[in-house]
Amino acid sequence: MGTVIAITSGKGGTGKTSIAGGTAASLALMDRRVLCIDMDIGLRNLDITLGLNDRALMDFSDVALGRCPLARAAVEHPTLKGLSLLTAPMTMPASLTPDKVRALLDNARSMYDYILIDSPAGLGPGFRLAICGADRVIVVATNDTSSLRDAQRTVTELEGVRQVHLVMNRIQAKLLRRLRATIDDAMDAAGLPLIGVVPEDPQVILCANLGQPLTTRGKRGAALACWNIARRLEGHRVPIMRIR
Repeated sequence: MGTVIAITSGKGGTGKTSIAGGTAASLALMDRRVLCIDMDIGLRNLDITLGLNDRALMDFSDVALGRCPLARAAVEHPTLKGLSLLTAPMTMPASLTPDKVRALLDNARSMYDYILIDSPAGLGPGFRLAICGADRVIVVATNDTSSLRDAQRTVTELEGVRQVHLVMNRIQAKLLRRLRATIDDAMDAAGLPLIGVVPEDPQVILCANLGQPLTTRGKRGAALACWNIARRLEGHRVPIMRIR
């Protein structure tokens, strides 16, 4: 049975979509069957990050509401074997409920090794749907105080989820030194164990604009950080990247 992992953040702009896409691509490169589900209703961008811009004709609500089978709605990546996308609708259907989303995820578990959900920012109805069937949650934060506060607030809404981890994203060594802050400080502020540290990297925007998944352009910078997160999800012991 596959594992459902929701990737979320307390606020927008933390880079959770790039983390979701980079980690999913890394797992696919490890020969895992991976389904990405974009649950950022109305503001979907995961298709761009994965290089599947506007290829999806059906969305996850079509599957959850029984209008289309999962196997037909999920779009397979043309070059990354094992990686598929189920995109988000432009509006929230009134009949879409957590029970129907959980049924969709139970079906997906039988078909994929990992189901990675890109959650919308904030703690509204879309967030509730994204976490309702998750086995694990990854909270993405940056090193600014407001992001860490929002990450901490998000944790309080995850009661019942057994495994919750933190990814510190867009980390700049110079800024850390100027703030006299450390990653340990951030972990303490968020109240979560760390599963990854991702440096600020212009390749993230470049890859999105080129329609290329991050980890297909070599394993360095943010791509290497996502690869390491994927390895940790697989149970490997991998040292946390040092941002110099």
